[in-house]
Amino acid sequence: MVLVRTKKELASHLSSLDKTKGLGLVPTMGALHKGHLALVKKAISENENIIVSIFVNPTQFNNKEDLEKYPQTLEADTALLKGVSDAICVFTPTVEEIYADKVKTKLYDFEGLDKVMEGEFRDDHFNGVGTIVETLLDLVNPDNAYFGEKDFQQLQIIKKLVAIENIPVKIIGCPIVREASGLAMSSRNERLSENMRKEAAFIYKTLKTAKKKFGTESAKKVMDWVESQFHKHHDLDLEYISITDVDTLTPIQKKQKNIKYRAFVAAYAENIRLIDNIALN
Repeated sequence: MVLVRTKKELASHLSSLDKTKGLGLVPTMGALHKGHLALVKKAISENENIIVSIFVNPTQFNNKEDLEKYPQTLEADTALLKGVSDAICVFTPTVEEIYADKVKTKLYDFEGLDKVMEGEFRDDHFNGVGTIVETLLDLVNPDNAYFGEKDFQQLQIIKKLVAIENIPVKIIGCPIVREASGLAMSSRNERLSENMRKEAAFIYKTLKTAKKKFGTESAKKVMDWVESQFHKHHDLDLEYISITDVDTLTPIQKKQKNIKYRAFVAAYAENIRLIDNIALN
């Protein structure tokens, strides 16, 4: 395994690769789990050369405390990656290496994709995501880049990013990986108490029932039902439930044929923010 910490070291490593065999990028913020490893395995199956970035990006955090508490587990992360493949290159720069002397967010026009759901509650979050993703794509110049569908809104925004910035890369979304209970895997899960980690599986259980209801009931009735279920569950605080068009993320007004819909939930458990989503049709 190759570990590089600077842009210069990364460029040197990239120059040694056979570019004809494909280059895959898996951007992460570390604290790796099986969900991340699934992205890495998918990348390995489609590319001979793999770069995994581990960088906790300050520009996408609206909550300073959340940033400070984000786990930094580089030794454990590299051990997990080595268990998948010893041929991975891990790029783990400092904030100063990425942003030099000024941490600054680039502003984008995501054509409304960033104004709903997460965008309503996390000002400038997606500009921060776009800034670091564009930076990494520019540094690595991969053929393919891999992102999880747990952050489905982010995935759609990154696809929009490469379109508006004309970046020659294929963005590949990978299915949500879940714990045995059904809880979507997330680095934040480690901060939950053992009991709450079990209780939080309620989020996915509710989404699965909402999917069944969506087949016969209106979207409003389904969302009202979800809200009522969370209201009864006193250990989970629902921030939002939204059903949107998959492509535009426009909130549903009335079901239309030939449009794919997805349900999104954000909720707090022990003051830790969890998100999940499910395809409805």
